Amino acid sequence: MDFFGKGQPLTRKGLATVLDQMGLGPGDEAYIWTVVEVETAGVTQGFGFRVDRRPQILFERHKFKEFTDGRFNAEAPDISGSPGGYGKVAAQFARLEKALSLCEGAGLGVEPALKSASWGMGQVMGFNHGVAGFDAAADMVRAMITGEDAQLAAMAGFLAANGLVDRLINKDWVGFARRYNGKNYWQNKYDVKLDQHYQRFASGSLPNLEVRAAQAALFYLGYNPGKIDGILGNRTRGALQSFRVAAGLPEGNDLGGQTYEALCRKAGIDP
Repeated sequence: MDFFGKGQPLTRKGLATVLDQMGLGPGDEAYIWTVVEVETAGVTQGFGFRVDRRPQILFERHKFKEFTDGRFNAEAPDISGSPGGYGKVAAQFARLEKALSLCEGAGLGVEPALKSASWGMGQVMGFNHGVAGFDAAADMVRAMITGEDAQLAAMAGFLAANGLVDRLINKDWVGFARRYNGKNYWQNKYDVKLDQHYQRFASGSLPNLEVRAAQAALFYLGYNPGKIDGILGNRTRGALQSFRVAAGLPEGNDLGGQTYEALCRKAGIDP
C-alpha cells in the first residue's frame, strides 16, 4: 500500500467542516486546537505528516497481537506482543510494513496491520475506522493520506461517537482526559494541560492557518521552520528569510502574499 501523498495541511474549509461536524460554530476553534495540542503532541507535534509526506503514525504491537490472535508473537515479538516497545517515531512505518508483509503472507489482507496503528494529526486508531466514518481501516488510511482535512474529520468523528464533544463544551477536562487517555490520565497531567491550553487558545492565541501552511511548505522543502503551530516565531521567520533568498524574492522574514504563493507552489500544496 502506498502511503505517500501531497501532505496537504489543514484548510479553512476543512476546519469549518469539522466544527459543523461536532456541532460547534465559528469562535469554537479553541476546543479543537486544545485536543490537537495536548492529545497528539507526543507523536505528531500537532502536524499530521512526516517530512516525506506520509501520515504520522504510531504502531501498537499489542493491538496487532489482538487482531492476529497472537500468531506472529514468536517470529516477530517486536511488532506482536505486550503493550509498549514502540521504538522511535522514525521507525513506525518500518514496523507497519513488516506487519503488512506478515499479514499478506498469511492471507490476512491489510486490515489487521492498518487497524493496529494510530493515524494523522488526531492519531485515530485504525480499528476506530467505523466511528471515523469509514467501512474499513484501509478506506480511512487512504483518506488520511490526502490531507489534514480528512485527518481532523476522522478525529472529530471519534470524539462525537464517544461522547467527548459534550465534555469539551462543558470543559470537563478530567472526564475528557479519562475517556481519551484512560484511568491513568493524571500521571501526565492531561486534564491540567487541557485546561491550560484551552485558556491560551480561547484568549485569541489561535494558530493562523496561512502561517501554518507556510510552515508545512518550509518543512517539506527542508527549511526547518520549527514546530508547525501557525505562529510566526523566530525560527519560522529565519526559514522564510532563507527561502526568499533561495527563491530570488526580496530579502525579509515576513509572510507576504508573494512569498506565501511561491512557497505553496514550490512545495506542491494548495494555498
